[in-house]
Amino acid sequence: MTLLTTDGHLLGGRLRYVQPETGFRSGIEPVLLAASIPARFGEHVLEAGTGAGAALLCLCARVPGVRAVGVERDSDLARLARANVDANGFSGVEIIAAPLETAALPGPFDHALANPPYHAPDGTESPVAARESAKRGSEALIRLWINRLITALRSRGSLTLIVPAGMVPACLAAMTEAGGPCTAIFPLWPNAGRAAKLVLLRGVRQGRTPMRIMPGLVLHQPDGSFTEPAQAILRDGAGLDFGR
Repeated sequence: MTLLTTDGHLLGGRLRYVQPETGFRSGIEPVLLAASIPARFGEHVLEAGTGAGAALLCLCARVPGVRAVGVERDSDLARLARANVDANGFSGVEIIAAPLETAALPGPFDHALANPPYHAPDGTESPVAARESAKRGSEALIRLWINRLITALRSRGSLTLIVPAGMVPACLAAMTEAGGPCTAIFPLWPNAGRAAKLVLLRGVRQGRTPMRIMPGLVLHQPDGSFTEPAQAILRDGAGLDFGR
């Protein structure tokens, strides 16, 4: 069956982005995740669950010369990611069509990132098979992903995750267990005064820095539009600073 797609864009039209018409479609999460990666020119970055490549595209647009590997188990999505990379003229990006659990990873890497599957095993099943496959997870799967990503890093390499707030305890435990303890928690507030639904987590392999809870980012103004700091990331491709 031919995968139906839609043409779109990222970063205010700077990037062409084709993604599936139905199933798992990108929101703001991969853009925010990409903005938070502390990569520099020439560094080697690994993403798990690349999908159609939104996060890697945004990262490559912000950090020229970065080398990246995206791992995606869905072969159709992996082909889309490759096509999106080529359409935007980025070099030095490899897409591996394989489950993260068994993929041959050409590391070590300076940084790793993921928006891991988070739907609980006993949760309501999505009627869309592709979305169900992409987001159905478990604590065991999260531990496996985190361990695989951290062990692929060089010493002092960073792992950054974007996860629902309810997943934070399981992720913190898994990061510590894998030898890349969390050094910073960065809440993404939907509005000022509202509880954060999404959180960015930063871990460092063999890190010893005490964990900090950062001020975070408020995404929306009272009228529902994005705040200026959020717009700078989502439209203009600015980086997101976790702070010192």
